[in-house]
Amino acid sequence: MAEPSISRSVLSRRVCEWMDWRTSDGRLEEGSCRKGLVKLHRLGVLDLPARDATYAFEKSRSRSVAIDIPEVVCSLRDLGTVEVHPVTSRRSKTGMVWKSLMDRYHYLGSGPLCGAQMRYIVRCETYGYLGALGFSSGTLALRDRDEYIGWSERARLSNIRHVVTNNRFLILPSVHVDNLASHVLSLTVRRLADDWSTRYHVRPVLAETFVDPTRFDGTCYKAAGWMKVGQSSGRRDGVKKDLYVSALAPGWRETLCAEPTVCLGEVCRPEAPLHWAQHEFGTVRLYDTRLKERLYTIAQDFFNRPQANIPEACGSKTRTVGAYRFFQNEKITLDVILTPHTETTIERIKEHAVVLAPQDTTTLNYSAHPATEGLGPIHTIDDTCIGMLLHDTVAFTEEGTPLGVLDAQCWVRDPEDRGKSERRKELPIAQKESMKWLRSFRKVAQVQKLCPQTMLVSVGDRESDIYELFLEACTDPSGPKVLVRSERSRNRKVEEEYLWSFMAHQPVTGSVKLHIPKRGNKAARVAIVALRFSEIMLKPPKGSGYPLVRLWAVYIEEEDAHAGSESPIEWLLLTTVEVTTFEQAKKCVEWYAARWGIEVYHRTLKSGCRIKDRQLGTANRLEACLGVDMVVAWRIYHLTMLGREVPDHPCTVFFEDVEWKALCCYYTQSPLPPQTPPTLSQAIMILGIIGGHMGRKNDGMPGTQCIWRGLQRLDIAVDMYVIFTRDEFPKIRQSYPYALFPALGP
Repeated sequence: MAEPSISRSVLSRRVCEWMDWRTSDGRLEEGSCRKGLVKLHRLGVLDLPARDATYAFEKSRSRSVAIDIPEVVCSLRDLGTVEVHPVTSRRSKTGMVWKSLMDRYHYLGSGPLCGAQMRYIVRCETYGYLGALGFSSGTLALRDRDEYIGWSERARLSNIRHVVTNNRFLILPSVHVDNLASHVLSLTVRRLADDWSTRYHVRPVLAETFVDPTRFDGTCYKAAGWMKVGQSSGRRDGVKKDLYVSALAPGWRETLCAEPTVCLGEVCRPEAPLHWAQHEFGTVRLYDTRLKERLYTIAQDFFNRPQANIPEACGSKTRTVGAYRFFQNEKITLDVILTPHTETTIERIKEHAVVLAPQDTTTLNYSAHPATEGLGPIHTIDDTCIGMLLHDTVAFTEEGTPLGVLDAQCWVRDPEDRGKSERRKELPIAQKESMKWLRSFRKVAQVQKLCPQTMLVSVGDRESDIYELFLEACTDPSGPKVLVRSERSRNRKVEEEYLWSFMAHQPVTGSVKLHIPKRGNKAARVAIVALRFSEIMLKPPKGSGYPLVRLWAVYIEEEDAHAGSESPIEWLLLTTVEVTTFEQAKKCVEWYAARWGIEVYHRTLKSGCRIKDRQLGTANRLEACLGVDMVVAWRIYHLTMLGREVPDHPCTVFFEDVEWKALCCYYTQSPLPPQTPPTLSQAIMILGIIGGHMGRKNDGMPGTQCIWRGLQRLDIAVDMYVIFTRDEFPKIRQSYPYALFPALGP
């Protein structure tokens, strides 16, 4: 160490000050810090100075207290008033009495008690000391208790401080008073929350205790109103203890199950991730290292074989069983998987001045698997189509490169709500599906606060033409902007004139060429549109009571539609982005046209990752698996666009050595790879060609469909290349069956 003479106390204090690690009442968390330092010392990470064994509790061991133990045989009424007094200090007289009584009469002795602690002495005026109790911090994890409470892992880790454990309870063996034990427990429970809150500034709402069934029946706890909820695992001494709990406050379950607010960026990122999966999911809120590693493995397997089913992608029975168990775990949800990816996306967003965040809804059809539990109708007319609905927001650069998923909402419609559209119109927006647009915008607003140098623009189609969305976007000038295509049937008004009519009478400021992508059997084309724009004060819907909002409207209309083509282009865009020039209006049109990127992403997700073929038994497991598939679909799309954005970069920015060598050998049908790696655009072109891209001069770069097919074949090519060359397996790939080829393993 740099300061070998520093004490452990001073060191823990410095670490707490450096990390601003404090308790709920603002004091430095020295105890927890010192415990963590000791663990690091035992692991050999750091060297701590020798411990000075002069703690107060060690000094008090040699101090004995003379206590008169009364013989009491009477009824509870004849005993008189029973008092329960808290022990203020272990050095005080009551503290030494508590320790002496426990060491002498309790089979577990006086300690140590772990974490926060509260001790009580039981006495009466006539006979003196009758017993003692001890409480400490709640147990971190108990299966039966946690199932009884019903909280999530995140809620448990956040709210475990509101649980206390009664780990010492003693009535002196010379005291024989019926119902005294249950009476003492009741008296203690009444004051425990106040005493604990006064000392630690955290109010407990639930008390727990363990009863050894080989010694006691737990009768006094039952009489005092405590409830048996299960047993412990018995790992410490091999004896499963009966577990009892007692509520200390009304509404205790709501307090314990309350989910903490997830703050993006609150978890430190890995400094040197070993592979792309750890880079994307490194801040995942999973506190079991095995679950983290399983997530990394599944993500890599799914990316290596994007069109494979789960057993085929995992490559072995062991990994397949691990994947199914992972998705069955109640801790694994869509939000848990996507939150770390969103945090990684934020780092990419910070590198750009403008980022588009289109949001859209798509259906996930699982009609081919009708036995799946928890699915619902996905169409308002067809009863035979069942599945889930997904509303997501994806960040794109202005050039169209996807940066990552910012938000995802997945839900199942209730079959009982079919045919109630008229009734739903009267409901507040918070009870409608339209609320999805506001939730997504609020998530983008959270990201905007973390990226103050970047302007985020939330883009939506005609379904997002909701007045509440405009109203919320206008309340915070520093928040994200909104760009929405107006729906003509909304009959929006400006003053006393309809919005569409008002914009049609504005002067044309110029023309814009728009590339209309291919849709179905309609070929791609270039449309020339006339552009108009104006600042407007949009009137709210009748009876809503909302104020007017200040927006800018951009209106485009195709000047000369080709005969026999699809309907002429006619868009009316509403935005909170200031539009005072033709160039600004043109930029808004280009931004909305870039919304097509989220449609490509959805096609990649459905056709490339084949999510409709997932068979996991329940909707909750499908939703958890969807989180991994969404990140894989983004990575495929990102790779596709990366070759167009930075074509001259070496392919090693994305492919490892063994991958690009296997790719080149597979393409050239030669056992010898080139001496230097190809450029990124060349590698992506080769990948697309082996995936079905023609590669002709006018064909352009391959799309996502050819890329995901190429990745499927590349995975096999890498397998064979490693087998025949005995090269090292790539770090990002860990799906190879080492058991079949032990000589090739790491």
